[in-house]
Amino acid sequence: MTQTSNAVTDNTDLHRFELVEQGETAFADYRLSGDTLILPHVEAPSALRGTGAAGRLMDGVVAHARERRLKLRPVCSYAVAWIRRHPEANDLLA
Repeated sequence: MTQTSNAVTDNTDLHRFELVEQGETAFADYRLSGDTLILPHVEAPSALRGTGAAGRLMDGVVAHARERRLKLRPVCSYAVAWIRRHPEANDLLA
């Protein structure tokens, strides 16, 4: 497991980024295809919903992609909506 920004970790064994807050884990599943991170699923447990945890998780995913010069392909509806609300990440879109 490697640490990325904002306390988001890359759990390479499970192919997902994780953010632990209040003892709960929000996560973003990913597949790596060449230099593109495909994000098929982002989830925050009900205890973290409405706290901004999923947004902080996405901030960490974007930071990871930037650090490693990867592109993003959001598939999950949450990830797509997050990217739309954060045009500063548009340069990472595959």
